[in-house]
Amino acid sequence: MQRIPLAERMRPTNISNYIGQDHLMAENGPLRNALNAGILPSIILWGPPGVGKTTLAQLIADHLKKPIYNLSAINSGVKDVREIIAKIENSGMFNQKGAILFIDEIHRFSKSQQDSLLGAVEKGTVTLIGATTENPSFEVIGALLSRCQVYVLQSHSKNDLESILNNAITKDAFLKDKQIKLEETDALLFFSGGDARKLLNLLEIVVSVENSNVLSITNEKVKSIAQQHFLHHDKNGEQHYDLVSAFIKSIRGSDPNAAIYYLARMIAGGEDPKFIARRLIILASEDIGLANSNALLMANTCFDAVDKIGWPESRIILSHCVIYLATSPKGNAAYKAINSAQELVNKTGELPIPLHLRNAPTQLMKDLNYGANYKYAHDFNGNFVIQEFMPDQIVGTNFFSPGSSTKEIEMKSLIDNLWSNKY
Repeated sequence: MQRIPLAERMRPTNISNYIGQDHLMAENGPLRNALNAGILPSIILWGPPGVGKTTLAQLIADHLKKPIYNLSAINSGVKDVREIIAKIENSGMFNQKGAILFIDEIHRFSKSQQDSLLGAVEKGTVTLIGATTENPSFEVIGALLSRCQVYVLQSHSKNDLESILNNAITKDAFLKDKQIKLEETDALLFFSGGDARKLLNLLEIVVSVENSNVLSITNEKVKSIAQQHFLHHDKNGEQHYDLVSAFIKSIRGSDPNAAIYYLARMIAGGEDPKFIARRLIILASEDIGLANSNALLMANTCFDAVDKIGWPESRIILSHCVIYLATSPKGNAAYKAINSAQELVNKTGELPIPLHLRNAPTQLMKDLNYGANYKYAHDFNGNFVIQEFMPDQIVGTNFFSPGSSTKEIEMKSLIDNLWSNKY
């Protein structure tokens, strides 16, 4: 019989055993007060992975003695939401009124999926608890957000994580029978990244690899085991970023087949379609940019469409955009230009703006020659006239360096013709 993972075994069973989020759950904390009063509005729990959002939802339901229905936004849709709401409405059970509907990763729900919740939340048929790692201001529709109280969950402190570790080795049914000494915890905390679930998973792997009833845990031991075992299994951590990296590099490298393969991998792993679409918008300017400015329009349109549609149809929209971007001409002149300009600003600070470029809304500013001798480009042939726009200290500085793309070379030629090779 397969053993339940340590992270699951160590879930607290009542509010008093919950570790962390003191700003919400300590005595007189706002969420604790609401629970003690027995009155809970629909809420959104916003915080990074592994800080106890799912656990807190279950503890709230237990504390209020309300039934809880769980849905994951990764594999649930409008049909699932409506079925649960209908089940609650038709149950005829008095205590079903205000039953809790917990939706994990609610930010992955499309607008239409979120719309399906509105009626039941508004009537009080369900008390919604949504969990999200993304800013709900961007990811939750306004109508639903206005009916919810948002609680921000913070990353676990070092003290929280060490308390979780000590609880595990002293209270877990399997670990408490071993003689486990936490000589050092820095590596455990580092590899977990503040995620309690990862922390307990790593602790369990270290204990199982050592396979001894007497065990001293040190940083070196944890590093060695984590690199061989933990990182390979951490699909939501390192592999998540490896997939995204391979995906972006395949598009940058103009290989649409590899890009589509990694897109399919991310879809299979339950990646948020809007996260993928956001990365495409960034890539469209960073790696294609001026070589094909339509790429940014395509990527932005892709994001808008994905936001409206959601899974599973969004896979087609993303595929459309990915193939377009992978087969587009590439250029990074815009990316390099802003990097160079920012480096110069960091070195030189706030250089004085030339007087003729300054705004002059008052007579005093006009008397000080603000705006004087400025040449309005549209008054001149070709809508262009030579004048200085840079601060005196950096006159002639060039940030735009074209690559080999046709468009960037054309732009460089235009700049040279207008400015007589000044840049």
